[in-house]
Amino acid sequence: MHKGQSVIMRSALSLLAIASAVGISPKAAVAQDSPGAVYVLTNQNVNSVMVYARAGDGTLSLSGSFSTGGTGAGTGGDPLGSQNSLVLGRPHLLFAVNAGSNDVSVFRVDGLQLQLVDRESSGGTMPVSVAVHGNLVYVLNAGGTPNIQGFFIHPFSGRLVHLPGSKRTLAGGIGSAPAQVSFSPDGEVLMVTEKATNLIDTWTVNDDGFAEHRQTSTSSGATPFGFAFARRNFAIVSEAGPSALSSYEIDDDDQLELETATLTDGQKANCWVVVTKNQRFAFTTNTASGNISSYLVSHDGSLTLLNAVAASTGTGTAPIDMGLSGDSHFLYVREATKGMVDGFRVESDGSLTPITSAAGVPAGAQGVAAR
Repeated sequence: MHKGQSVIMRSALSLLAIASAVGISPKAAVAQDSPGAVYVLTNQNVNSVMVYARAGDGTLSLSGSFSTGGTGAGTGGDPLGSQNSLVLGRPHLLFAVNAGSNDVSVFRVDGLQLQLVDRESSGGTMPVSVAVHGNLVYVLNAGGTPNIQGFFIHPFSGRLVHLPGSKRTLAGGIGSAPAQVSFSPDGEVLMVTEKATNLIDTWTVNDDGFAEHRQTSTSSGATPFGFAFARRNFAIVSEAGPSALSSYEIDDDDQLELETATLTDGQKANCWVVVTKNQRFAFTTNTASGNISSYLVSHDGSLTLLNAVAASTGTGTAPIDMGLSGDSHFLYVREATKGMVDGFRVESDGSLTPITSAAGVPAGAQGVAAR
C-alpha cells in the first residue's frame, strides 16, 4: 500500500471509530451539508413565508416570517390542492402564490432574510402553482376557467413582467381542478396535471417563451396530482386515487409516452412527489396513511417500489408538502394536522432517517421549499 493510501485509510478508520463512539452510524457520520433554509407558505388571510434555519446536520429552528403582501385562501390540510405553490428560482429568488388576492409575490433571498421585491397579478383566479426555468415563469390559476400565464423575470430587479398573449386554458376547462405546473429539465416543455379529469396537458415552449401546441394525454391512473422530472425528460407523476406513481418520457415530438404504468405503494392518498438530485430515488407522501413511500428510478425512467413505508409521520398527521435540500441530503415534510415540519436524512440507499421536527406552522398552510 502506498503511503498516501495508508494515510487515507487511517483517516477513514478514525472517522468510523469516532462515529461508533458517539453512537452514530457510518452513514450518518458523513451526512453533513452546508447550512440552508426551509420555507413554508402560511396561506393565511395575511399571507407570509415562514423561514426555518437548517443546520449542517439537517436540524431546523424557526428564524422568522415575511409577509407576501397578499392574501392566502382556504382551510384544512390541503387547501390549494396543489404542488409548488412556493418555489425557489435563480438567482436567489423565491416565488409564492397568493390564492386569495389572485397574485404572485417575489422575494429576494439573502441568507435567512427575505426581501419582497414584487407582487403581480397572476393573470387569473386562485393561483396555486409556479414553474420557473431560467428567466421564464408560468403561473397556474385553478379558479374560474383554469389557465396558465407567462412572465419574464427582470434580470436586475427580479420583478415579474407579464408576457402578453401567453395565457393558455386547460384541456379540461372549468372542471379540470389542476394541481401543478412545471417545466421539463431542458425548459422546452411545460406540463400541467388535472386532478378531476385525469388528464395531463403539455405545451412546447418556443424561443420567445410562449407555450404552444397543447397536447393532452390520459393519466395512467386516477387523480394525477404532483410530479417531478428525473434524468433526461422523464416525468414522475403521483396518482392520488390508487396512491401510486407512474412515469412518462417526453418524446422528440414533446408528447408523453408511458414508461411505467400505475405502480401502487399500497398506501392511501399520495400527493406530492420529489426526486433526489442524483436522479436515483423518488419520494411521495401518503396523506391518508401518515407515511412516505420511496421508489427507485432507473436510467430508462422506469420505476420500482423501493419501500412502501420508507418513513412514518404517524397516524392522522396527514403528511403532504415536501422539499429536498439543495444536495438532497435532507427531506422535509409538512404535517398538515399537527402544524409541524418533519426532517429526514436521505441515506445513500434511499432509506430515510428521522432527524428533526419543528413546530409553528398554522392550519391551512400550503407549500414547502428547501435549500
